[in-house]
Amino acid sequence: MIRISETEHGIMKEPLLSPFGFKGDYLTELWQSVVGLRAQDGTLGIGVGVQSVLWSDPRVFMHYGEATGNRHMADLTQYALKLASDAKFHTPLELIDRLFPDVYEYGRKSTGISDLRATFALNALVAVDQAAWGLYSRGKGKSFEELVPDEYRPALSERQQELANIPVVGYGLSEESIEQILREGYFLLKIKIGADPDRDGDQDKMLAWDQQRLSHIHDIASRYETTYTRNGKIAYYLDANGRYDGKERMLRFLEHADRIGALERIVLVEEPFDEADEIDVSDVPVRLAADESVHDERNARIRIDMGYGAIALKPVAKTMSVSLKVAKHARDRGIPCFCADLTANPVLADWNKTLASYLSPLPELKIGAIEMNGRQNYRDWDRMKSWHPNAGASWTESHEGIFRLDESFYAAKGGALEISPYYEKWLYGKGDQSE
Repeated sequence: MIRISETEHGIMKEPLLSPFGFKGDYLTELWQSVVGLRAQDGTLGIGVGVQSVLWSDPRVFMHYGEATGNRHMADLTQYALKLASDAKFHTPLELIDRLFPDVYEYGRKSTGISDLRATFALNALVAVDQAAWGLYSRGKGKSFEELVPDEYRPALSERQQELANIPVVGYGLSEESIEQILREGYFLLKIKIGADPDRDGDQDKMLAWDQQRLSHIHDIASRYETTYTRNGKIAYYLDANGRYDGKERMLRFLEHADRIGALERIVLVEEPFDEADEIDVSDVPVRLAADESVHDERNARIRIDMGYGAIALKPVAKTMSVSLKVAKHARDRGIPCFCADLTANPVLADWNKTLASYLSPLPELKIGAIEMNGRQNYRDWDRMKSWHPNAGASWTESHEGIFRLDESFYAAKGGALEISPYYEKWLYGKGDQSE
């Protein structure tokens, strides 16, 4: 039994290299939520979340704007820590189960959105969850799977030696940048679709823009080959972020993909419809993946029953505790999972990598995969890397688009549960928590 005796929370604001477009809008900075949990015996766990209001509930972003939306999410984290003060728990899963209902209800009231998406509250809980796992890990096990409660271990069936690093191709990524990504060896591109080119919500314009964008990217990618896919071709992972208004329009997009020869390269189309739209997709000619619509095992069951053939796991956005539960349910149903990013900082990215390293590859790929786009988007990525507890370890960097994982990675549990001297000093020392 772990008893929390002290909590701390601070916010760091990290600017992006350029506006990052998805869900029809753009981010300019990402707030980093740093949480400290100290147990009654003096042990410490530190979690470092990344807030993405636009991803977790675009309505909060649109209504309040970027800065105030971020403040709302930070307030949820602070409320969670108030609830966690003096709390006792056996496992982090137990703690998150206890905190989530009250944190979600607080979010509904504070934002004034009665049907606030659960992902907004889960995003606010990521740093708390990671810090709880840090406490829980002290003195337990030699690897991450030894920390995981027995009932969830079957979902962790692999120990990948290689993971493909999935870069994101946002709305504004240039032809030169796409060429550079492919020259560096990346073979699975996450392509953002669902643009709003004139900011007027016109779905016909969105479809036309998406079709043209895919044609352009496909023309570039067709010049390259890879040994890591079953067909030897560069693969596409399309992320619609719930922007399509129905199956008919998505099928029109896929018909275009087929016409230009791109359909066979699409290994995933992620979250094409709003999570409130329960649409049977069993007749769609590509594998659809659920992301924002899956907050727990019940949501996973609903999406799988609707014909979804993959699930994006996001310890960096929905907590590791929830991700493990979803992974187990998907495994029981024979549905592949993969880990998607939230433009995580380097420490949090390796928290994501820890789970990804235990998942089976997607059927079209020869190795596992993880999305990681922080290097592409943070202005100060190199500085942030120096804050990693295992800064400089070979497995923190990809080489020719591949992360190579050795026994040191597994022994360190990806490094994300260790205490970063920088974050500890910032949170408990001289760090300016208002910066």
